Amino acid sequence: MNEIFENSVYFGVVISLLSYGLGTILKKKFKLAIFNPLLISIVFILIFLALFNIDYDVYNIGGKYISFLLTPATICLAVPLYEQFELLKKNFFAIILGITSGVVSSLFSIFLMAQVFELSHREYVTVLPKSITTAIGMGISEELGGVVPITVAVIVITGIIGNIFAEVICKIFRITNPIARGIAVGTSSHALGTAKAMEMGEVEGAMSSLSIVVSGILTVIGAGIFAQFM
Repeated sequence: MNEIFENSVYFGVVISLLSYGLGTILKKKFKLAIFNPLLISIVFILIFLALFNIDYDVYNIGGKYISFLLTPATICLAVPLYEQFELLKKNFFAIILGITSGVVSSLFSIFLMAQVFELSHREYVTVLPKSITTAIGMGISEELGGVVPITVAVIVITGIIGNIFAEVICKIFRITNPIARGIAVGTSSHALGTAKAMEMGEVEGAMSSLSIVVSGILTVIGAGIFAQFM
């Protein structure tokens, strides 16, 4: 089976798109947050590869081309931010304070959990950059001596959880201000959370997009400091 798909550059792309399409259909049909298209596609691809005994490297021959779209997609996040630029200027200090508190809370919570579960230094720094975008998180993990593949997995899981539960949590804690909602989602669950924030509203999407960039920069600084605690 590996030999069949190894010669097809389209295999990874096709299986990725089909699995995501399946997730989208399930989400529309059942209207439940747990049927997140990304989560469904990850589970489907894992089962498919395991069932047919296909190596991940074979799948990634074609699958890696989808990741090329990540850069232009990230750049496009600047569009809603530009449209809400006046709102950004008006609430600048509150927004920066909100993002900063979110970053510090994330780093401190990881430190506490590392203490409770008696993680080693390597395990600790592996999960430290869990709430920022993958590209930055990988760099931080590698520089601090973490396990990069696990860091990637943790970042993806964090994003999926944020995407699924963001709106519910905002309702539970009665967070109604669109700026606060966007900052909370973007700071805690990066691009995947931002996708959900854009569904919640234009302001939420713009503030979440800004949070990805600022929280990434602050985490680069903060992770280096918190890494010294263990």
